[in-house]
Amino acid sequence: MGAMSEDLNPPKSFVVRVAGSGEEILVSENQSILEALEKAKIYPDNSCRDGICGTCETPVTAGTPDHRDDLLSDAEQAEGKTMLICISRSLTPILELDVQ
Repeated sequence: MGAMSEDLNPPKSFVVRVAGSGEEILVSENQSILEALEKAKIYPDNSCRDGICGTCETPVTAGTPDHRDDLLSDAEQAEGKTMLICISRSLTPILELDVQ
């Protein structure tokens, strides 16, 4: 999916760019993407916050997700088209998401 190759040392913090608006939100090493979005007053659907329910599954439009969930299959994770933003992170410095 991403033009950048996966890095063996993923960034501790990274930027989430909201597709459509172009808003950029810093995700620190101590917070989830979901928490960073909520802090920016963006409230995607969510439920478990543990990567098992799928409520927060979000389309990825650029960048490479670091999947940490237990829901998406290996094939879905390899495609990198969606991710669970409650628990997963980014392997690239910028991750663009189609946040609903």
